[in-house]
Order: sequence, then C-alpha cells, then structure tokens
Amino acid sequence: MTKTKLIQLDTLGRNISETKIQHSGYYYESFRIFRKNKVAMLSLFVIILMIFLAVAAPLVTGFDPDKQKLAERLLSPGVKGHIFGTDEFGRDIFTRCIYGCRVSLSVGIISQLIASVIGYLMGVTAGYFGKKADDIISFFIQVFSSIPFLLFAMALMYALGSGLMNLYLSLGLLSWANTARLIRGQVLTLKQQEYIQACIVNGGSSRRIIFKHLLPNCIPMLIITNTLGIPSAILTEASLSFLGLGVPSPTASWGSMISGAQTFIRTNTYYSLFPGLFIIVSVMAFNMLGDGLRDALDPKLHK
Repeated sequence: MTKTKLIQLDTLGRNISETKIQHSGYYYESFRIFRKNKVAMLSLFVIILMIFLAVAAPLVTGFDPDKQKLAERLLSPGVKGHIFGTDEFGRDIFTRCIYGCRVSLSVGIISQLIASVIGYLMGVTAGYFGKKADDIISFFIQVFSSIPFLLFAMALMYALGSGLMNLYLSLGLLSWANTARLIRGQVLTLKQQEYIQACIVNGGSSRRIIFKHLLPNCIPMLIITNTLGIPSAILTEASLSFLGLGVPSPTASWGSMISGAQTFIRTNTYYSLFPGLFIIVSVMAFNMLGDGLRDALDPKLHK
C-alpha cells in the first residue's frame, strides 16, 4: 500500500513549508553576512552597551542625576568620585550622560517606529492603489522631503510644547516621507510579481495582500530605513534640547547639557566634551550599523 504525503498549500498554491524555508534561509544568510562585518558588529556592541547603561543607570552610578550640590560645583574629572566631573549645580556629569541615553535612544527608536508605520501605510497605499491616491501621497512626500527638517521640528515643538511625548510625535510625523518613497517603489515592483497578480485575480482582499504578502517583503527595507533614521532623530533631539525646545529641565539630555556648558566652554571644557562624545559615538554607531544591515539584507550579496 502506497503512503500518501500530504502537502499544505497556501492560497496561491505554494508549498507553505518550502516558503518558510526560503524566508528562514534568507535571514540566516543575512545574519551570516552581517556577522562577518566587524565594523557593524562593533557598532551593535556599542549600541547594546548604551542601551544597558540607559536601562541599568541606577545600578551603574550611585549619584542622583538631578540632585544639586553647590559645594561640589564644576569639579574636574576624577575628583571626589566624579568620573566626568560636575556641572555648575554640582550634578555628576557621568550620571547625567547615562540618563541622557534614555532620552536620546527612546526618542530615536520610538520616533522612527512611528515614522515606519506611517511611511509603510502611505507608501503601500500609493504604490498598490495608484491613480489619485498615488498622486496625492506623492505630492505630500515631495512637500515633506523639501522642507527644512529642523526648522519645521522647531515650529512644531514650539506649538506643542516641550516634552518627551511631543518629541516622539513631532519627529515621527516629520520623518515618514523617505520611508514612504522607498516603500512605494518597492511595492510598485512587487505588484508586478506573478504571485501578487495571481492573488489579485483570485479575489484576494487588498488588506490581505498588503499585510500578508507585501509587508514581509518590505520588512528588510523598513529595518534599514529605521536604523539609518535613528541618528538623525538623535541629532534633532539634541538640537531641540540645546535650544530649549526638547525635554524640560532638569531632565538629563545631551543637548541641554551642552547648552548649559556654553558659559564654561573655555574654563571647563570637559563639561561640553563628554555629552558631545556620547552624541558622536551614538550617531556613528547607528550609521555604521545601518550600513552593515543594508549590506547584509541585500539579496544581491546572497549566494
């Protein structure tokens, strides 16, 4: 008696097990390529270290980031246990730099997640439905891409007021255009694929096609654009905090720390040096990580 092997098929008649193997093989090959990139791996280590410092800040340092000790104001690095010295209010600079990681990293990551969601929905709507939807969304993409980002962010923060939630929303609402443009192009290409056309002909709903078939193919691009957008968000947050439009005082922020150090730039250089180094290191780390992910997720580099 011959045994019959049952094969589970999806709505397009494809072998589900083979499809899963192909997807898992793609990401495994991407991880293999990424792991060989030493610069990207070092950047990932730096980012993980900064996230650890941000989460475990109370365990890393014994100082309160907001507690003032005027008797210990403007101490040099290393004096009385202050690794980076103290500011004009006697607050430990190392502690405030670590707590500043929480602000900068959260603003960078959350704002880009918001931008990714908006960008994907806008881009997939323009690319999939086309016609008037494409014309309208493409117009807004051009508008948001042409305006001075920092100037518009300043105006929006001035209208909404300072605060973390307003920073998340403002930067997220202003950062979606690049993602939408890339997703639109990707969807226009994917829409011509046979399996998408077959799904349309067979009466597949637009929601199912957009989230079940198009979204998985757009995830690598979303990962890359999200990662490369974080440095811009960190710099924008630092700029806004420097101008007094970011997080309110006395919350520790790299930008506000540099702003407070302006008066002492000649006599106490270390005051502005250390938060500036945190900004430079974080921006470079995310940029190099994004470059590594772009190379690893490029199908052309896969064997």
